[in-house]
Amino acid sequence: MASSTPPPLTTTKPYQNHHLPHHHHNHQTHPHNHRQSVHHHQWTALKKPPPRHAAKPPPGPTTTTTTSTSTSPNFPSLSSLPPSTKSDLSADFSGRRSTRFVSKLHFGRPKTAFASRHTSSAEEALHLAIRHRSDDNNSSHIDSLLLNFQHKLSGTDDYTFLLRELGNRGEYSMAMRCFEFAVRRERRRNEQGKLASTMISVLGRLGKVDLARKVFDTAVVEGYGNTVYAYSALISAYAKSGCCDEAIKVFETMKSCNLKPNLVTYNALIDACGKGGVGFDLASEIFDEMLGNGVQPDRITFNSLLAVCSGVGLWETARNLFSEMVYRGIEQDIYTYNTLLDAACSGGQMDVAFEIMSEMPTKHILPNEVTYSIMIRGCAKAGRLDKALSLFNEMKFAGINLDRVSYNTLLAIYASLGRFEEALSVGNEMESMGIKKDVVTYNALLDGYGKQGKYDKVKELFSEMKAEWLSPNLLTYSTLISVYSKGDLYKEAMEVYNEFKQKGLKADVVFYSKLIDALCKKGLVESSALLLDEMTEKGIQPNVVTYNSIINAFGQSATGECPDGIIESLVQSSPSVFFREENDEDDSIIKIFEELAAENSCHSKQDNRIGQEISCILGVFQKMHNLRIKPNVVTFSAILNACSRCNSFEEASMLLEELRLFDNQVYGVAHGLLMGQRENVWMQALSLFDEVKQMDSSTASAFYNALTDMLWHFGQRQGAQLVVLEGKQRHVWENTWSDSCLDLHLMSSGAARAMVHAWLLNIRSVVFEGQELPKLLSILTGWGKHSKVVGDGMLKRAIETLLVGMGAPFRVAQCNIGRFTSTGALVTAWLRELGTLKVLILHDDRKHTGTATLELRPPFQTIPL
Repeated sequence: MASSTPPPLTTTKPYQNHHLPHHHHNHQTHPHNHRQSVHHHQWTALKKPPPRHAAKPPPGPTTTTTTSTSTSPNFPSLSSLPPSTKSDLSADFSGRRSTRFVSKLHFGRPKTAFASRHTSSAEEALHLAIRHRSDDNNSSHIDSLLLNFQHKLSGTDDYTFLLRELGNRGEYSMAMRCFEFAVRRERRRNEQGKLASTMISVLGRLGKVDLARKVFDTAVVEGYGNTVYAYSALISAYAKSGCCDEAIKVFETMKSCNLKPNLVTYNALIDACGKGGVGFDLASEIFDEMLGNGVQPDRITFNSLLAVCSGVGLWETARNLFSEMVYRGIEQDIYTYNTLLDAACSGGQMDVAFEIMSEMPTKHILPNEVTYSIMIRGCAKAGRLDKALSLFNEMKFAGINLDRVSYNTLLAIYASLGRFEEALSVGNEMESMGIKKDVVTYNALLDGYGKQGKYDKVKELFSEMKAEWLSPNLLTYSTLISVYSKGDLYKEAMEVYNEFKQKGLKADVVFYSKLIDALCKKGLVESSALLLDEMTEKGIQPNVVTYNSIINAFGQSATGECPDGIIESLVQSSPSVFFREENDEDDSIIKIFEELAAENSCHSKQDNRIGQEISCILGVFQKMHNLRIKPNVVTFSAILNACSRCNSFEEASMLLEELRLFDNQVYGVAHGLLMGQRENVWMQALSLFDEVKQMDSSTASAFYNALTDMLWHFGQRQGAQLVVLEGKQRHVWENTWSDSCLDLHLMSSGAARAMVHAWLLNIRSVVFEGQELPKLLSILTGWGKHSKVVGDGMLKRAIETLLVGMGAPFRVAQCNIGRFTSTGALVTAWLRELGTLKVLILHDDRKHTGTATLELRPPFQTIPL
């Protein structure tokens, strides 16, 4: 959920496109036209019959324990195309989820060896070329060297060897000169084509995709580039740079030229889907076309498909792909398992991931540094930081050296925990191992110190970073702007943004999402929606996380927008704060920063705030439908939370209507419970809770919290208690209660209050059975470390008000401001009082239902996950 989102609760929605038949010979219709489709191929059956010697299909969906067959079909070799999980790595660790994470981790690993027929003269020429390269990177000396060796070099094989080896050393300028030299002297078109394909591949591997395109275009014009190999090399070059649109266009042009794609072509195209971050549908359609044209997949094909799944969090699809791979008799390698692990981690299936990792040695595949990096990141994302740290110790014990990715991950974990001494110690250890701190290292420290509110240290680190001649990247600037915005340091945020613009950097979806999230934390729904419009106008596709942030911000604004003219007056009185460049007049981000700063001096409330925000949220829903952004369980939780902040049933009904359009099952359960129809919908609710339980623990608990909060807010107290007890039984919240302690950590206000009633009723039954209560009873709420006033958290205040209203003898503990305590004797006496039972039993408050406009839409539809 990567930077990954949980899978949706359903797979069929009113706005979805169903899987369409392919038209392989109609070039007006190609897979790219359907990239926004949210349908997934479920991979429940094989695409075509497996080889005779293939293993039998594994029983059931649990394929991770299936043993692969030792025999493997003789698929064509892919020596010219490395696996997708071995593609270029522009940055080891970005501090956020990336759809190319697994590919990045594998960068720099040993490449598959290919048979080379080059001569010793080619090796000698390479040695001299590298030894005598000029310090100013002027590669002109290669021309004279090649002139001296032209009679010793044995044709294309020697020159392709030189191109590859120069490329492996990053010497693309010398490689280009060598290519031009060789092509001019070669008269055979097919040999020129081999040189062109090799050069395009080298440039693609180095990320020089524009130069690769020029080589390709020149080769086509001069008559030696119109080959399957040249097209495939260019598709692969675009894939390595994540340019899926361009790769698709080249693929369609190739077919229009009556060139038949081969296995290398299809693998490169599927690889482009993974690195381009597109949906799985497109990759699935390409795979279908591949099989339809009689091209059999190999290990690289499946590794690339798995990489697409890991990028978009499709764990179930990845597991079924792995099963089909075994069924076809295709052996797995370390990249297969690492990509499967990444899919499991991004899907929140950490327990399954550990099972997969433990099975790897039984297949004679030992976990490597990439394996551990994936698992450690997965644990960190799931909040299992202690487990992540223990994996580092296990990694060292296994004799696996930490690389840059591992060190940066470890440092990021310590920084996120606020353990800065250990984080800095990791940085020092990195440097002692010869690995200098890079931009990723500093990004992690900036984010960690920013979350702890240590803004002076943030400024110091940013200055230190630039003093080390490290150029801040897009994530650096987006992190700083987010940190300063959340800390009300708008002048600093604006200064960083102006520097960002001066650098000529272009905002991407992460930049906007971070800024929108910062605005949402302030409850500025309308400003966030404004940036959402700006994103789409600039051609930047928002993701579901961006929409979830805005929906969840509904009703959280503490103050209204400032009256017209207040910003202008503040700008005039404080020009140094609102310094504008000449081209900033139409800059929405600058205007929003000014509005935020002005809001600090303006606390006027508006009665129509909720009404305005509802209009904004409904507009956000419409954009999701128009762009076919598929909601997930976090979206549903956000909608339910928004309902909890509505002042009336009528307002909530508008939001629930959108929930119905997104997912009829979730709507039916929420609506039925809200209307007090527990007997009619409870079986459907249990089915829904079964699906939610498949999510990671934080996502599942968030859904239960949102549902109970909405029910409690609108007076359905018994329904809220029923839901919260179901959550307790399913262990949604760990260590919820015992006879002596009730732990309300991670519970929402409504869920916690319903749980307090249930716990006290349980204790009362113990008392009336004649058993003695423990000497000390505790209710833990947490001390509100994220609250503006430490020790004054919202949950603590809600529980304190509830206990006082009941007359319960619990008081705040002196040694722990987040704990309410009482003696067993006092609680026993209070529970035996005549009026206590009456206050403990919850009753539904139906005063809102008279104005309800909600209506259950038949038929009630249950759709499996």
